Amino acid sequence: MSVDVLVVGGGLGGVAAALAALRRGRTVLVTEETDWLGGQLTAQAVPPDEHPWIEQFGCTASYRALREAIREHYRRWYPLSERGRAAPHLNPGEGTVSPLCHEPRVAAAVIEAMLAPWTAAGRLRVLFRHRPVAADVAGDRVRAVVVEDADGNRIELAAPYVIDATELGDLLPLTGTEHVTGFESRERTGEPHAPAEAQPDNMQAFSWCFALDHRAGEDHTIDKPAEYHFWRSFSPEFWGGPLVSLTAPDPRTLQPYARSFVPNAGPDGDIVADQSRSAGDSELWVFRRIVSRRMFTDGLAGSDVTLVNWPMIDYFLGPLIGVSEEEKAKHLASSRQLSLSMLFWLQTEAPRPDGGTGWPGLRLRGDVMGTGDGFAKAPYIRESRRIEAEYTVVEQDLSLEVRGERGSVVYPDSVGVGAYRIDLHPSTGLETYIDIGATPYHLPLGALLPVRVDNLLPAAKNIGTTHITNGCYRMHPTEWNVGEVAGSLAAYCLEHRLSPRQVRADPRRFQDFRASLVRAGVEVGWPRIGGY
Repeated sequence: MSVDVLVVGGGLGGVAAALAALRRGRTVLVTEETDWLGGQLTAQAVPPDEHPWIEQFGCTASYRALREAIREHYRRWYPLSERGRAAPHLNPGEGTVSPLCHEPRVAAAVIEAMLAPWTAAGRLRVLFRHRPVAADVAGDRVRAVVVEDADGNRIELAAPYVIDATELGDLLPLTGTEHVTGFESRERTGEPHAPAEAQPDNMQAFSWCFALDHRAGEDHTIDKPAEYHFWRSFSPEFWGGPLVSLTAPDPRTLQPYARSFVPNAGPDGDIVADQSRSAGDSELWVFRRIVSRRMFTDGLAGSDVTLVNWPMIDYFLGPLIGVSEEEKAKHLASSRQLSLSMLFWLQTEAPRPDGGTGWPGLRLRGDVMGTGDGFAKAPYIRESRRIEAEYTVVEQDLSLEVRGERGSVVYPDSVGVGAYRIDLHPSTGLETYIDIGATPYHLPLGALLPVRVDNLLPAAKNIGTTHITNGCYRMHPTEWNVGEVAGSLAAYCLEHRLSPRQVRADPRRFQDFRASLVRAGVEVGWPRIGGY
C-alpha cells in the first residue's frame, strides 16, 4: 500500500496528524494496535489532563473542536438534567481532574465521526489491530514500514513521509532513528533534577485503568487475583505504607496521606476542576468520575461511573521498553494483577464510613470501556522512547523555579503551546515522584526533527524532550498539538518539495509554514500568565 503520509499509531497525536495532512489535500493511512483511535483519551481511558485556561486558550482550534464535539454528543443524544443543560462547559462526569471527564467510548465515536468524510472519499484508510514489526530504510530515509495483524499477516506500507505516533516510539529502533530512553544525565542536560549519571532503564510507571459503578445491595466481588498476596503486602519505601490502600504520597510534598473513597458520594455544589489549585485526588470516587448521575435525568443511571487511574495502580516494577517480548508480557500481566488486586481490596477490605469494610457492590463496566472485562483496551503509557532531536527541551526552559516571572523560553521556531506541571510518577528505578512547578511552555519545531533521519516525524510522547520535561509535554492537548504540526509539516514538505530540516533552517520558509499553522488555528504563543 502506498500513500502520501503513513501514520503508525492511532493515538491523539496520530489522529491529529492524519487530520492535518488530510485537510491539506494528502492521502493518509493510519495503523493502530487496538480497535479504537484516540490513544490515551480512548483506548487507555484517561480523561484529559489539561491546564486551567483550556476553555479560553492554550490549545489548537482542532483540539478545541474535538472537545466541543464530545460535549455536543452528550447534548444531542443524552437526556441531560437541568444542571447538565445549563452547564456552559459541560462536564458529563463532573470529575475533579478535568473540566471534560467523559466516557472513552464517546470520544472514540467522535474521533471516528471527525475522520468519516475522508474515509468516505477514499483518502483515508485505517488498519486496526496492526502493529509495526519491521522497516525498510535506505540511508537517511524510511522507505516502508511492515505491520502485522493479530493473525500474523504482514503488509508493507510505503509513503514519502512516515509519522511515528506509537505509544512507545516503536518506529525509532525499527528504523535506526537515534533516540534516548529513561533519565538523561545532568552533565548532558544541565537539568537541576537530573541524576549525575544517565539511567536509560529508569522510566515512569504505567497503569492499567478500569471503570466502576456501584450497585448497593448487590455482590460483584471478583475472584481473588493470583498475585493478590504479593500486591497486598507490597510496601515501597517511599510510599508510606502498602501500595494497595487508600494512602499515597502527595506528589508535590511527598508526604503520605489517606484519600477518601465512598461510591456515589461527592460535594453537593459545583465541582471545581482546576489542577493549579489542587491535584483533585483527595476524593477518589470523584477524581476521575466519567458519568455523574446528577448531570442526567432522574432514573437514567443507577450509579455514577468512575475511572480508576489512581496512584495505587501505578506499575513501576519494570519497563516496557528495552526488554524482551517475554519480559514485556510479564510486566503487562502483572500490571493487570495490580489493578485487579486494588479492585478486590476495595470490594473486600476498604474501610467504610459506617465502620465496616469492603464495597462488594463495585462492578466493572466493560461496556463503557469497549471491552469484555471493564479494563481499558491498553495500558496508560506515560513515557516513550524519544528522538535525538535538533533541539531538546530541558527543565530550565520552563521550570517555574528557574524561569519565574520571565515565563518559559520563547523559541524562535515555536509551533505550539501547552501547560502542565512537570509531573513524573514513580519510576522503574523505585524512585518517588518528581513534581515541579512549570510555566506555560512552547513547542519548538526543532523538537520534532530527528538529528539525521529526513522523513520520519514524531507525533506523540517521542519528541525531543528529556525524561523530566516529558512530564508536562505528555498531556492530551500537547500531544494533539505535536501531531497536528507533524501532519501539517509532512503535507507542507510534499507541496513545496522541501525537507523538514530545510523548512526550519530557512527563515522565509519557516515563517510561511508557521503562518499556515496559525491560519489553521494553531496557537504559537501565550498571553502573559503565571505558572503553577
